[in-house]
Amino acid sequence: MKKVIIRSAGGHDKLEYIDAPDLNPKNDEVLVKVHASGVNYADVCVRLGVYESAKRYVGWPITPGFEVSGTVDAVGESVTKFKVGDKVMAFSFFDSYASQVCVKEDQVLAMPEDFSMSEAAGFLAVFFTAFHALHQHAVIRPGGKVLIHSAAGGVGSALVQLCKAHGLFVIGVIGSSHKKDYLQSFGPDKIIDKSKEDLWAKVKEYAPDGLAAAFDANGFSTMKESYNHLAPIGKLIVYGSHDLLPKQGGKLNYIKAGLGLLKTPRFLPLEMMTDNKGVIGFNLSFLFAQKEMIQDCINGLDELLKSGKIRPLPAKEFNLSDVAEAHKFIESGKSVGKIVLRCQS
Repeated sequence: MKKVIIRSAGGHDKLEYIDAPDLNPKNDEVLVKVHASGVNYADVCVRLGVYESAKRYVGWPITPGFEVSGTVDAVGESVTKFKVGDKVMAFSFFDSYASQVCVKEDQVLAMPEDFSMSEAAGFLAVFFTAFHALHQHAVIRPGGKVLIHSAAGGVGSALVQLCKAHGLFVIGVIGSSHKKDYLQSFGPDKIIDKSKEDLWAKVKEYAPDGLAAAFDANGFSTMKESYNHLAPIGKLIVYGSHDLLPKQGGKLNYIKAGLGLLKTPRFLPLEMMTDNKGVIGFNLSFLFAQKEMIQDCINGLDELLKSGKIRPLPAKEFNLSDVAEAHKFIESGKSVGKIVLRCQS
């Protein structure tokens, strides 16, 4: 098999494409012959050495990646839901930048017939993140107004769809004008192009009584104002801090990151109580131990797919051997939708 490994934290040169022994599934595992693997910004954080669950549970060396599409190549003795040859998509606790991956049976889903392999490879991580953020952390009632930063990215595009399906008024934020047509295809109620418009003046215009929720993976540049523009009982939901990380060069600038940490707002419990607002932060990879929550995500997304209320995201493909170029592209901030690594022709 082929796979990507990272032996120590650093830039794009740390991504090694190597030969490795073929895998064999354990009793409760499915061996997937990987067609494509999804690329997420979390993978960049793994490479830079700042992804907490990677440090805590795996260490170095590590193969990044959380999601794949492909066909079942073998199954463990206790596996009953899948057989060799089935087309599937699966999520893994790392290890998916590879031509083979073994995953637990309950982390494998049958691939919808109308999905391409690339669409399937890029579906699970962003839609799980979005579903977890929207439905498993707060009660946001239909009709509420929500702000979604980086709305043309992978999680942002998924959030727009899920929020619209939930009956929310969606305000999507983009940082470049070329992303507007793409985002418009998912039907947000308003789009703010912050490269041309005053972001917070527009938020005030579109949500004069405040936001029911703001979904923010930017970090210090928007986090405080996202909180300030919440309505009473509103929630700031944080799932990243991209401001601290490089957009070019691929290496962590520790001085810039340190200054960014100093600029990051602190939210005090007594102040939040007085403001009647809340701040929620999460890291999706820690969800793997919560089997019931994972099943809720699967059931909820399956229902939404069958109803036609959500659809997979278009994906830009790179060869697995060109993984460094894929990381450069996602770090650039120019991408829309998903990026996948093609492992099989």
